[in-house]
Amino acid sequence: MTDNEFMNHAETLLQRLEALCDQFNDQDDLDIDNQRVGGMVTMSFPNKSQLIVNLQKPLQEVWLAAQSGGYHYRFDGAAWQDTKGQGEFWQQLSRDASLQYGRPLQFEA
Repeated sequence: MTDNEFMNHAETLLQRLEALCDQFNDQDDLDIDNQRVGGMVTMSFPNKSQLIVNLQKPLQEVWLAAQSGGYHYRFDGAAWQDTKGQGEFWQQLSRDASLQYGRPLQFEA
């Protein structure tokens, strides 16, 4: 994958993440603060915990940092898959966000 292709897919992921946070806040009256600085989105929850999603352009990866650990994802042409075979980005994000928020949250592409 070229750097431009990576950035297109990665930008789509970050924009979707921001839109879902806004949707949760507007429709479900949740309090998820999301801030974006360049290629990084920080999600802050009412209990002061955070999830951080950031781009690693030289590696063509998206990284997720959560209380449960750190995860690295590469785009396989259809989805962002964990580099260690631990599953898909949106599934892991949903698990971690649910745990950290304290109620079920479903993020999807």
